[in-house]
Amino acid sequence: MIDVHYWPTPNGKKVTILLEECGLEYKITPVNIQKGDQFNKDFLRMNPMGQVPVVELDDGRHLAQSNAIMRYLAHGSPLLPEDPYLAARVDELLFWEQYSHEPYIAVSRFHMRYLGKPRETREPYRVQRGESALDLMQQLLEGRDWFIGSAMTIADIALLAYTRLAHEGGFDLGSRPNVRAWIGRCEDVLGLGPAQR
Repeated sequence: MIDVHYWPTPNGKKVTILLEECGLEYKITPVNIQKGDQFNKDFLRMNPMGQVPVVELDDGRHLAQSNAIMRYLAHGSPLLPEDPYLAARVDELLFWEQYSHEPYIAVSRFHMRYLGKPRETREPYRVQRGESALDLMQQLLEGRDWFIGSAMTIADIALLAYTRLAHEGGFDLGSRPNVRAWIGRCEDVLGLGPAQR
């Protein structure tokens, strides 16, 4: 059984969504990041980076970083294409999500939802880059249901985590119908309640 050291953040949710989709047995070990549990000695032995989630595999090995975890767990499933080129296209989006999407959408959301600050006090460069990321997603989804190939992949799950909550960071998806439709498809396939429709 896989032990998921976890706090219910969107990055943590990615991993549990994937575990459910792949039908893998797992248990949750809470790591309260609001209390700093990710910096205690036991946790840092598993992940010196001090970030959640971390999975502990049956053989005692550990793996951190939500997208790396998803890639490992999805190996051999339809959620990660066997074709090396398509798998690399999935990786392309996983790297882009962590570098060019999450730092802007997620941090703006944190600013408003957890710090309780108003929309107009968000950092302008984060807003601009977040809007650009959502615009690119709108463009990439033109005429297609999923980002890579003809079915959902872990690239969709990775991008869904914060995109479906973008409104909590002050981003309006109303002018991005492709993104809104894709969110609805993902939520339907994954059995998630709507974050916003």
